[in-house]
Amino acid sequence: MNRITRLLAIAVLASALSLPALAEPFRLIVSDAETPLVPNSVMELAKQEGYFDRAGVDVEFVRVEQSPMVMAALRAGEGEMANVSLDALLQAVAGGATDLRGVMSPNKALPYLIAGRDVTALKDLEGKRFGIGRIGSVDHLLSMRVLEAAGVDVSKLELVALGQPQARAQAMLAGQIDATTMGIGSFTAIDDTPGISVLVDVDAYYRAAPILSKLNVVTTETLQSRGPEVVAVIEALVLAARDFQSDPTKWVAAMQKARPDVPVADLERLAGAFSTAWTVNGGLNPTALTEAQAWLHEGEDFKGISPAPLDAMAGSTPPR
Repeated sequence: MNRITRLLAIAVLASALSLPALAEPFRLIVSDAETPLVPNSVMELAKQEGYFDRAGVDVEFVRVEQSPMVMAALRAGEGEMANVSLDALLQAVAGGATDLRGVMSPNKALPYLIAGRDVTALKDLEGKRFGIGRIGSVDHLLSMRVLEAAGVDVSKLELVALGQPQARAQAMLAGQIDATTMGIGSFTAIDDTPGISVLVDVDAYYRAAPILSKLNVVTTETLQSRGPEVVAVIEALVLAARDFQSDPTKWVAAMQKARPDVPVADLERLAGAFSTAWTVNGGLNPTALTEAQAWLHEGEDFKGISPAPLDAMAGSTPPR
């Protein structure tokens, strides 16, 4: 090796050693096996469409099979951020967790509706079988609130606990229940079935129960050690949501790539239903959190538990 070659090799080595080590991927824990047909799709599409890359953060998805496992995965250190229900966060805080903070909500509310089979009017539900996840679950509490607002005597319903929305939809198709709450994405898969109809549409459901339901949570350690990446993830999700709200065709085009199994007509209809569901400003504010927490504490899951102070479950991110 001649002198010039040696000097060049030394210069390259010195340059390489002066570069910062590549950061580990920022892991985002979700319960969806594929891009969902709801505004939470913004997380998957932010990666697919390059929003995370432009924000300067390398996001990797960690997928768990069931929603209750998302919080467990976060607390086990399997990811840096998790998309969880507010009640899961509050339950963890009530159980003694002091290191969890909600930093944003990816959508204002899940686009729920109430669908029925061979039921023509809401009042006809009295005496009928209504499918829920379980007694005290968020969908149960929301459904009862919405039905009461619509004048239904919920004490006359026969509640049937069936777990996840997909299971409840299949039970309704099989005639095992007469109605249930589900997301509009799930409803598009069965809406052409004879006898199936919408009893409470998305807008009416949200007006009756404008409750913050899901948020993205990190640990305080992640805030301290990887705060700029937390901010970058939030930035990417907000910018993607703003684009999808201002031009719904962008969401449709992105979803065609992510979910070619879904008819374009269904995607276009969903895009219209999501017109006010996107989070374009971060999605968390003290009023929304306080109201949602107070409402959840009316249920059996929080009986005898005092509401946690806001700074015990939500926190600001450091500047980039």
